[in-house]
Amino acid sequence: MAKKAMIERERKRQRLVARYAARRAALKEIANNQDLPMEERFKARLKLAKLPRNSSATRLHNRCQLTGRPHAYYRKMKISRIALRELGSNGQIPGLVKSSW
Repeated sequence: MAKKAMIERERKRQRLVARYAARRAALKEIANNQDLPMEERFKARLKLAKLPRNSSATRLHNRCQLTGRPHAYYRKMKISRIALRELGSNGQIPGLVKSSW
């Protein structure tokens, strides 16, 4: 089980990304528009830099919904390999059979 502080930090980042997504997209649109004057684009870049770092989507990290584990994450099921193996062994995932030979 991951530390509760790490799980909460990730949730906080998700909230920040959602809150600033529209503002960040608008500023990026202005900054990347070649038709606008350079001064206006530069001001947009400065405003973009003033936004909180954790409001960037690249700072998000996928975590297991059951344990909070950040590594060995299966996107399709949103759980880690260890949680997947446990649930599969208990027969709680339809169609998944633990192999043994």
